[in-house]
Amino acid sequence: MKDLFQYTAGNSVIHRMNPLTKILLAVCICAAGFISDNIFYLLFLLLLDMMIGLAAGVFKKALSILKGLLKVSIFLFILQVLFVRRGTPVFWIITDEGLMLAAKVVLRLIIACIPLALMLAVTQISDLANALVQVLHLPYKYAFTLTTSIRFIPQFMEEMGDIMEAQTARGVEFDTKNGLKKIGLVLPLCVPLLISSVRRTDATAVAAEVRGFELRTTKSGFKKYPFRLIDLAAFLICAALIAGAVLL
Repeated sequence: MKDLFQYTAGNSVIHRMNPLTKILLAVCICAAGFISDNIFYLLFLLLLDMMIGLAAGVFKKALSILKGLLKVSIFLFILQVLFVRRGTPVFWIITDEGLMLAAKVVLRLIIACIPLALMLAVTQISDLANALVQVLHLPYKYAFTLTTSIRFIPQFMEEMGDIMEAQTARGVEFDTKNGLKKIGLVLPLCVPLLISSVRRTDATAVAAEVRGFELRTTKSGFKKYPFRLIDLAAFLICAALIAGAVLL
C-alpha cells in the first residue's frame, strides 16, 4: 500500500493525457457514482475503474486499493443492512431495500477512491503542478501546496510503517484481532509521526525558499501541456458519464 501514490512510468493512452484531463476524468467518475442511483450503472463505473487501471498498466494497484477497501466496505455494508428497516423483510431485520442501499453505499465508496488514486499513479506531481499554473493560471504557491501534500502521503505512510516496526521490535503486538485495542495502540504513534512531519515540512519550506520559490511565475516552467485529441475524447467521455448518471 505504500507505493499506491507513487508515479508509475509508462506510455499508455492514460499517461499521454494532459494532467488536468486525468484529474477531470477521475472527478467525473466520482461525481457520476454519487449522482446515479442505478445499481447497474454503479457496477459499470466500477468496471470502468478497473479498465482504466488495466489500460494504464497499474491494474495491480487498482486491485490493491480494492482489497484495502474491502474491510471498510464490509463494515459499511453490515451497518447499512442493520439500520435500514424500509422495504420487504428478507431475513430477520434485513430488508431488500436495506441490501440495495448497502450495496450502493459500498460501490460509491470504491468508485470514489480508485480513479483518483490511479490518476495520481500515472501523473507526475511536477507535471500536475505546472499544468495547474500554466493552464488554469493558479498561483504557484497554491499549486505547490496541493501537490506537495499529495507527494507527502506515501512518505508519511512509510514513516508510519517504520514506527510500527520499531514498536513491534519492542514487543507491541499490532496484529491483535481486537479492533479497539489496535486503535489504542496506533493512536499514540500519531505523536512521533506528527513531529517528523513538522520537521519534514520545515525542511521543505527552507529548501523551496533557497531555490527561489517566491520568484516563480507562470512562465518559469519550460514544459508545455497542450490539449490533444486524446484529451478531447476524454472530455466527451466525462460528459457522457455525467449525462448517463443524470438520466439513470
